[in-house]
Amino acid sequence: MTPRLAVTGSTGHVGGEVARLLSNAGYEQKLIVRDPTRAPDLPGAKIAQASYAEREAAVEALRGSEVLFMVSGAEAQDRVDQHRTFIDAAAEAGIQHIIYTSFLAAAPDATFTLGRDHWATEEHIRNSGMAYTFLRDNFYLDVLPLFAGNEGVLRGPAGDGRVAAVARTDVARAAVVVLENPVAHVGRTWDLTGPEALSLSEVAAIITRVTGRPTRYEEETVEEAYASRAPYGVPDWQLDAWVSTYTAIASGQLERTTTAVQELTGSAPLDLEKLLTR
Repeated sequence: MTPRLAVTGSTGHVGGEVARLLSNAGYEQKLIVRDPTRAPDLPGAKIAQASYAEREAAVEALRGSEVLFMVSGAEAQDRVDQHRTFIDAAAEAGIQHIIYTSFLAAAPDATFTLGRDHWATEEHIRNSGMAYTFLRDNFYLDVLPLFAGNEGVLRGPAGDGRVAAVARTDVARAAVVVLENPVAHVGRTWDLTGPEALSLSEVAAIITRVTGRPTRYEEETVEEAYASRAPYGVPDWQLDAWVSTYTAIASGQLERTTTAVQELTGSAPLDLEKLLTR
């Protein structure tokens, strides 16, 4: 018997697809959203309003649910604090099991600075007393073409490093399998990757060949990367995150491929060419 499910992030890509897949399969769920007017209209879905930073509202929204699918919050300087508030609210509301979308190289000293946020969140969940499952996603395959911007240039200090980026749809499919039988995944950490590790030069070549849009990779030093992004006027933590996206690729921490998507869903994850031609 599937437990009572609560799903966050349903107005976004991964959480939205998870909610749609659950609905299509006939599952009932509660969608926790900040803005109910943006929530998807899905059969079997109830809507509850709360943000990660609103403890009392989150407790009320989560009451009656047993298993929580928690998509990591929007990038923010206080994201870890928001996560901790929401996790504490989940425990108070009676949630028994959290499935959290983390990051492949999550660690207290992760090269990708936001990977440290994910590690801190994992630690808080581990210490919460609730059961947990972590879906550690690599960078999203869907986002790599967007890095090229209007110029068609992937620019950053990634060197010859490789990244086994994973399609958001594959993360969602894997999450639904876990949500359908969460007891089977208690205490598990699933490292979700695509089927191949590509350098950014190879990414650019595939984008060019499949879409016909000329795209290339341009190497920067770390200093050049900070200088080229400084005009955007974002805070230091955001600059660090942008630049460390590329240095994380250069570090080799993101080149490992796994069979987790295949094991969970029974079908192979999408590669970049298939994603672009869908």
